[in-house]
Amino acid sequence: VRLLAAENGYLGSAYQIPLPAEAEKVAQKLRNVPGFGDFEANLIEKLNRAAEAAAAQASPIFLAAIQNMNFQDAYAILTGAQDAATRYLETSTYEALYEAFRPVIIQSLDEVNARTYWKRGADTYNRIPCIGEKVNPELDDYVTQKALTGLFALIQEKEAGIRGNPAERTTDLLK
Repeated sequence: VRLLAAENGYLGSAYQIPLPAEAEKVAQKLRNVPGFGDFEANLIEKLNRAAEAAAAQASPIFLAAIQNMNFQDAYAILTGAQDAATRYLETSTYEALYEAFRPVIIQSLDEVNARTYWKRGADTYNRIPCIGEKVNPELDDYVTQKALTGLFALIQEKEAGIRGNPAERTTDLLK
């Protein structure tokens, strides 16, 4: 959580949130439209900054899931697959994390005008004649889902390290 909540936690990592596929089409078309030359880079930065702001919401939700773990859950994690702890956390926290992340992402996107910026770009794109299918000007759900995907991917990576490398077992409990 600390890694992803830090500046460049998402943006500067393997968990960077890319543009939605439809936004890539928009960015490609808008590169030559005056005022939209850096549309893609600006939007990617804004999406990832919103996810970084939301990531801090995960700690208390994860703590509650761990505190509510029963003996069977702990045993299944201990004896289960290489990603058993990740899957436990994902199953027991995804909905709560989504509900906690989404308002923060909306607020963060609004603070940097990302939703307005995307909507302006999408609306401009949608007015271009003969482009075919129109694009959705909303970003909230996409960024929230991608932020959670990145969070659980990082947890899975850390879990694999703890299970596979004794040097990564840094607490008495992990040892």
